[in-house]
Amino acid sequence: MQFQPVVLGPLEVKVENKDFGRALKAFKRKLAREGLFKELKKRRYYEKPSERRKRKRREAERRRRKRMRARLRAKGGRRG
Repeated sequence: MQFQPVVLGPLEVKVENKDFGRALKAFKRKLAREGLFKELKKRRYYEKPSERRKRKRREAERRRRKRMRARLRAKGGRRG
């Protein structure tokens, strides 16, 4: 199996008034939104193909349940 490089667009953060702390936080938020931290965590260890399929199935089920909850709330089916 060949390594698939992840291509990200340019990430740019402006530093205003020498406030590097705020710029660093903004940069980390952008990296998180791009999914870089999740990708690094995922590639830290080898994941067997069967484990990958199971994980993807669980993630898909979680997304499906989340959509169903959102639809119920939109219909007004459940109050809470």
